[in-house]
Formats: sequence, structure tokens, C-alpha cells
Amino acid sequence: MMRNRQLISSILLILAFVSLQKLCYCHDDQTVLYESFDEAFDGRWIVSKNGDYEGVWKHAKSEGHDDYGLLVSEKARKYGIVKELDEPLSLKDGTIVLQYEVRFQEGLECGGAYLKYLRPQESGWTAEGFDSESPYSIMFGPDKCGATNKVHFILKHKNPKSGEYVEHHLKFPPSVPHDKLSHVYTAVLKPDNEVRILVDGEEKKKASFLSKEDFEPALIPDKTVPDPEDKKPEDWDERAKIPDPSAVKPDDWDEDAPMEVEDEEAEKPEGWLDDEPEEVDDPEATKPEDWDDEEDGMWEAPKIDNPKCETAPGCGEWKRPMKRNPAYKGKWSAPMIDNPAYKGVWKPRDIPNPDYFELDRPDYEPIAAIGIEIWTMQDGILFDNMLIAKDEKVAESYRQTIWKPKFDVEKEKQKAEEEAAGSADGLKSYQKVVFDLLNKAADISFLSAYKSKITELIEKAEEQPNVTIGVLVSIVVVFFSIFIKLIFGGKKASAATTVEKKKPEVGESSKSEETQPDSDIKPPKGGVQGKKVMYNTDPNENPLYNQYT
Repeated sequence: MMRNRQLISSILLILAFVSLQKLCYCHDDQTVLYESFDEAFDGRWIVSKNGDYEGVWKHAKSEGHDDYGLLVSEKARKYGIVKELDEPLSLKDGTIVLQYEVRFQEGLECGGAYLKYLRPQESGWTAEGFDSESPYSIMFGPDKCGATNKVHFILKHKNPKSGEYVEHHLKFPPSVPHDKLSHVYTAVLKPDNEVRILVDGEEKKKASFLSKEDFEPALIPDKTVPDPEDKKPEDWDERAKIPDPSAVKPDDWDEDAPMEVEDEEAEKPEGWLDDEPEEVDDPEATKPEDWDDEEDGMWEAPKIDNPKCETAPGCGEWKRPMKRNPAYKGKWSAPMIDNPAYKGVWKPRDIPNPDYFELDRPDYEPIAAIGIEIWTMQDGILFDNMLIAKDEKVAESYRQTIWKPKFDVEKEKQKAEEEAAGSADGLKSYQKVVFDLLNKAADISFLSAYKSKITELIEKAEEQPNVTIGVLVSIVVVFFSIFIKLIFGGKKASAATTVEKKKPEVGESSKSEETQPDSDIKPPKGGVQGKKVMYNTDPNENPLYNQYT
């Protein structure tokens, strides 16, 4: 019995020691600021009194939890609020970790949920006057509206030559999770100029502050710039191809010949009803009782399709169908040849950049406060567990002990809801998997040029779940097109060059330039008037023509 008591006491002592270690670790000198919002924010946070910021902040529970946060309570409002640090924090000394949670309880259609890490007030701002012009050092967090869907990371850096503060945006930032769960965003600034962006503890982006491949505009300007005084010579010829001056239009080239002519071989089908109109008065229609001929005009019965035409090959005046004119050549133009005077595309010469400077490390401005300054069309945005630390382990500890348990509960609840909904609609769970995969694919760097289009398609599918398969096919087509360009792009260019060197026959180029009707499309013998069949070969009016030709 005594032995069991000693064992239990030892276990309790170990647990108490571990808990104390965690408590001490999270609140030691490695933690600059931690805001849990367990208590009301009044007195610790200062709401902007600027008249443009009418949004009401509330201290509210996260849906489904006893955990409190800072809530955006109204739609279509500007919000401004500030929390000052005990003392300014230098970003130049060692590792700095910025982390916070945000949950879009009503989803996020259009709005921001980012934080601004503000410079000291000596730079020209006050807490009560906080607005969009208040100077910040770093802006970080999710933003989504229309084609914009990114986790911002912006460094506002002072140009040592001009003295101006310039916003440097992280290129190809990760996308914002599209669900209604709590997510934690982390930015890690390292002393070797590296910055890492994590979402839910998973690294989504790694970049270097000094790389022009990672930030736009680059922190370090180019060594050379185009000479603004350099002018293109008047005799500079940038035309790679020119019309062949020796080419002559052939004598038998008829520019006035129509593209289509009547098919003389066509015969009127048997049973064609020449004297029957395509539409007749509806025999069942009657004039309304309140119809006034003087005010409303003479009443006429509405028209319906002539029932006699349904069994006949056609009604009304028969006309021969049109067919492609074999004599049609279109407007003649001289074939193109290599321009002997071609000098290439002109560009001004480069000169040393007078604004160039070298940089070993960014000249970070200290941060003295956290500010939320957003305009959003969405309510229900809940901020929580804001952290500034000097060690990544501190941030990881908060993620594992505070965010992760909460997220797991929300995830399980979401899964149960999806499974329940899936019994009524089998596509629900499948769609969720598809959307998750596509959002991850949109973050791939070499797809950055297509990211806005992919995101737009995903959002359309989320709004209209019945089009999921169609959207998936569209995105697969985009990926396949990119793959073809990557694999065959160089070969096509080479082949095109070889073809261009071959001198075309006189008048040949004009044939290719003219839009030609599809020779495989033939109207039915006997004409098309009764059936209203149309063969439109104009690519501007018939998209299917472009698709298959």
C-alpha cells in the first residue's frame, strides 16, 4: 500500500514538474508578448477613434468552445484596434517569431484578417488615431477577395539612398485555408535573412529577404538600369518579317469572289410545303376580357409552330442551301520574307544605377505595437492567441498545447457534419477532398501565373457544388496545357523557325490568313430552311469552330 502511494506521489510530482517547466518556458524571456483574450480586452487594447473605423469589436467565445477571442462582429465595416508592447522590440537580434490564430466562423468571401506590427509612435501615429497610414514594419496574415487569395507577408523597409519607406511583398505566398476552422499563422524571421511562413505548423513558404526572386520589389536594386536619355535611332528596323516586294498577285486571283455560293445541285425535297407558313396563330388563344383595342391596339393571337411542318421536310419558300465557293481566295496579300534590314528589338543601353546599394541584412525597424486595421465584408472573424517570441519552440509549444486540441475538435465536428450531409449527397466528401487538393496545387510556385484562375474556379465550385466535376476537368486542362508547354515548347519554337525559312509560294500566305470554312461540314441535301440549321464558320461567333479547328 505504501509502495503504491509513493508511486502515485512520484507520478504527480513529475507531472507537476513538467507542467511548471512548460509554464516557465512559455512565459520566460523568450516570450515578448502573448495575448490569449481569456479576459476582456478593454484597457489592454485601444480601439481606434478614427471616424472611418466604425466596426464594433467584441470579446466572444469561439463557436463550439469555451475559448474567447477578439471578434469582428459586423459586415461591411472598417475595423481598427491596437495593442502596445511594453517596450519596442528590435528585429535585428536573433530569431523573431510572429504567430496568431484566426477563425472565419462564417467563411471568408471578401476581407482581410492580417496584423500590422507597428513602428514606435515617434514615427508619427497614435493609438486612438490608428488608421491605414499608421507606419508599420511588417504586415502578416490572410487576405481574400476576388482573385486575391494569399497569406500576406510585407516588409516595409527604408531605402538607405532615398530615405523612403518601400513595401516589399513576398512573391508567391501561400493560399488562405477555405474552411471555417481555427488556423494558426506563423512567420519566422531568422538572422541569416531567411523568412519562413507556416500555416498550422506546416511550412508553406521559405524565402530570403535579399533575393529578388522572393520579394517584389527587391530589397537590393539592380546594379544597372536602362538609360532614360537613350533614344531609338530613326532608322532602327524592328520588323523581323516584311511583305515580299517582288511578289505579284496572280491574274486569276479574284478578290471579289464570295466565300459561299448556292448549291446548284441541291433539289427541293419531296413533300416540301411551299404554301404553308412556319408559324400560325394559336387556335386556342382568346382575347383577354380586359383588352381594350383603343388603348392596347388590335389584338392578335400569339404564334405557334405550324403543326403541318412537323411531319414535312420543311415549310415556306424553299431556297437552295449555300456551300463553300471553290473559287474563293479572299483578299490577296504578299507573302512575308525575312527582313534584310532587321536589327532586333531595340532597348536602351544599361547604365550604372545611381540608386544602387548593397545590403548584408535588412535594416528592420523595431516594432512597438500590434494593430488590426482591416476592411471586411465578412463578420464572424475571430482573432486569438497572438504571440511574439524569440524562439521557434515557444511558438510550437503554443500550437501543440492550445491550438491543436481546439483544431482537432473542430475537424472532427466538421467530418461528422460532412458524413451526415454525404448520406444525402454522395458528392459532399468527394468535393471536399478535391477542393483541398486543388488549393494545395494552386500554391505550387511554377503555377503562380495561373493561381488566380485556379482559385477563381475553386471558389465557383464551392459556391455551386454541382459543377465540381466540370471545374475539376477545367483545371486538369490547365495543368495539361502547362505540361505540354514545358515539354514541347522549345521544339515547337524550333519547328516554327524552320518553317519560316521556307519561302512560301506567291499568294500562299493570304490563303492561310483568311478564315476558311470547315470543308468537312456539308449541309443536308435539299436545304436547311425548314429546320433552321446553321453552319457558322466565323471563329468570332462560333466558339466550337475554334475548339476543333
